[in-house]
Amino acid sequence: MTTRRFVIIGGGLAAATAAETLRDEGYDGDIMVIGSERHLPYLRPPLSKDYLADPSKEPAETYVHPWEWYTEHGIHVLTGTLAVELDLVDQRVILDETSSVPFDQALIATGAKPRRLAVPGADASGVHHLRTLDDSADLRAAIAGGGKNVVVLGSGWIAMETAATARNYGNDVTIVARGAVPLSSAIGPELGSIYSDLHRDHGVQFRLQREVREIRYADGAVTGVATDEDGEVISADIVIVGHGAVPNVEIAEDAGLDVRGGILTSASLLTSHPHVFAAGDVANPIHPALGRRLRSEHWANAIGGGRTAAKAMIGQDVVYDDVPYFFSDQYDAGMEFAGYSMLATDVRPVFRGDVDRREFIAFWVSGGKLVAGMNVNVWDVSDDIQTVIREGRRVDVSRLTDPNVPILEV
Repeated sequence: MTTRRFVIIGGGLAAATAAETLRDEGYDGDIMVIGSERHLPYLRPPLSKDYLADPSKEPAETYVHPWEWYTEHGIHVLTGTLAVELDLVDQRVILDETSSVPFDQALIATGAKPRRLAVPGADASGVHHLRTLDDSADLRAAIAGGGKNVVVLGSGWIAMETAATARNYGNDVTIVARGAVPLSSAIGPELGSIYSDLHRDHGVQFRLQREVREIRYADGAVTGVATDEDGEVISADIVIVGHGAVPNVEIAEDAGLDVRGGILTSASLLTSHPHVFAAGDVANPIHPALGRRLRSEHWANAIGGGRTAAKAMIGQDVVYDDVPYFFSDQYDAGMEFAGYSMLATDVRPVFRGDVDRREFIAFWVSGGKLVAGMNVNVWDVSDDIQTVIREGRRVDVSRLTDPNVPILEV
């Protein structure tokens, strides 16, 4: 039996997946997971989807594994514990002034934090950010009763999902965003317009190409959002800030690891230190298929990155080359996206299916190759889309848009 100790800093899905993979791959040494939140590692997609939308759901329903699983697999989990320093000389994780944990290999999976709103009144009661399970529970309690004026700041995936959930609870919802078309930075203006129409069909109001100037409040509680367009003040009982997230790189940066837009890693998720790896939202690895760095904040990245890092930690020759994947649910529109968004920039998508009925697949083809695909209310096709992208072969657009041609034969 080995006496080595692997320490995982972070308590999210990447951390839980890495710990599970270590055991699955036969590592029998010590495993310690150090998470700053009071919860066991949990899934984040439900925070803006079914957990937020269902007041009957309990926190434990989002957990990756129950307590018993970690005990059975000999994995020591510290919840509510902040790793304050990574000592690379003595290879120790410092927890506080009196305690530290030695490691032979360490994995940084500290995730990301919401980008904060920096305007007057941003700290007023009723202003919500959504990142943690507790954030979701607080927001759910605020919107579940309906009848509130909810203003959502931002028009990315989290913002749009929370807007849909707030509207489904019977609240009046207004989305305020800098861009001209929601989601356009992610999927382009043509598809973004499909989603803005979807929200308008459900009664959501938009204030686009606006900057938030101030959060108005009285007696400490939010009352409105002032924008820079003619000084309009939008009435608000609740404000949801959806301005994206930034990676939690502080412990890596303070330790002297290479950090730029995330913790820089090799394709095997090794950092600039030979015994420290990084995975999940915080990692900025070289992607072998692209030959460039690709940082992703999605659920699939946490799973794939956690698995790859764990295998690399025990000496396996692996690289993280998964095709990025995520999904979104808004009202009656379910969506899966797979591919490389940066390669789809300025590429106009082509379609198969019925766009007007929101039952279609959008494809982005660049240089004759499929680089991304997005299926809306069309199921059991994402794996095939990822296969074609991974193969990197030239595709026939006329066959790609023909619903009678199997995707694997385009």
